[in-house]
Amino acid sequence: MVSKILFSGGCVLTLGERTANFQQADVLVDDGRVTEVGPGIRARDAERVDASDTVVMPGFVDTHRHAWRSLFRNLGSNGDGPLAMETTTRADDLYAATLISLLGAIEAGITTVVDWSNAGLDGGFLDAAIQAHRDAGLRTVLVHAAATRDVLARLGETAGPSTTNAIGVELSSASTAGWADHWTLARSLGLPIQVHGGPGKTEPGAIAEVARQGLLGEDVTLVHGSGLEDAALDAVAASGASVSVAPSSEMAAGRGSPPIQQLIDRRIRPGLGIDDERVAPGDMFAQMRATISFQHAQVFDRKLAGKAGLPRLMTTRDVIRCATVDGARVAGLGGVTGSLEPGKQADIVVLRTDRPNVFPINDPIGAVVWGMDTSNVDWVIAGGRVLMRGGVLQADVAHARTIATTARERVASAMGIVVGTARGGQG
Repeated sequence: MVSKILFSGGCVLTLGERTANFQQADVLVDDGRVTEVGPGIRARDAERVDASDTVVMPGFVDTHRHAWRSLFRNLGSNGDGPLAMETTTRADDLYAATLISLLGAIEAGITTVVDWSNAGLDGGFLDAAIQAHRDAGLRTVLVHAAATRDVLARLGETAGPSTTNAIGVELSSASTAGWADHWTLARSLGLPIQVHGGPGKTEPGAIAEVARQGLLGEDVTLVHGSGLEDAALDAVAASGASVSVAPSSEMAAGRGSPPIQQLIDRRIRPGLGIDDERVAPGDMFAQMRATISFQHAQVFDRKLAGKAGLPRLMTTRDVIRCATVDGARVAGLGGVTGSLEPGKQADIVVLRTDRPNVFPINDPIGAVVWGMDTSNVDWVIAGGRVLMRGGVLQADVAHARTIATTARERVASAMGIVVGTARGGQG
């Protein structure tokens, strides 16, 4: 970790409640935290980074990802086999899949990932997932979907200096039998709860029943939510629970339309997630564009149908918050990351504005949301640790590629999946 860094002369988007955005300013990082934001900062013994022609902003927060599916990125609908990889392959395959996914997240300017893992306690799978998170170096929440009581007891221990734990549950029926004690134990250990929702995940009435039992609360995040009835969304809003949506994956994988407008109507500010890289891009630029475009399309459909009382159009400022400060809150890390304010962790992305894909810059936030992609990512820092410098990942990428290739070949062979051919792109 570099102890002190001064990003000088950039357009600074703090996205904070207490600190304004700046057309041109400096950001000082010291001992892993943001210590000062504003013009004309002087700092002795700091590494000075010329941030002119860049946007300096909080790193993106990916609120839902299945990192272990990354071995079959872009494979599409023929990639269903790897769903069982954690029980059919070795722990080092899970490590390779998780590591390459998290490195890809860093390269896309993501500094926090909520990773929903099906790694069990046996066979070294849990240790492999935790080690991949540590080695990647970004901030993570490791969601344990195979959270038995034995696993829960172990999860009382911290997973690492930049990783926290959460439990993941599926509500496949409206009955909460067996879940109340499970959730009570998780809460006694201070573990947040993530609930997969939506078509094929949650039966009608399940969320409302959980709310009636008093199980919903601010430590609960509902993932997806497509197709949920109004009563369920009302219960989420009343409880203070959070929602993570993954618009690209939900639409491409047939999980239904993301409930963007329904959430906005209830003043629920969602976080954005990648979900499944087999059918969705692994960067937040694509998720922001999918979110705002889908909401605009819904509003314009109502307008074309002659309906009155149209909702307001989502703005670029709304959606960039979904990808940063709102995402941090959804991840349970609102007091830690998501904005550039003194005292918060130094989770920062520096985006180049001199590239032809966005130049000239007429509105910095509009440029980030509508125009930028991973090619604009220049620096990435998580907790003061430099993970990407001058567009180059500070990791052994060759090794990560080698072990990912080996793991993909082994898992594909075990599952009978054909990869590496031009099949025309199903999914």
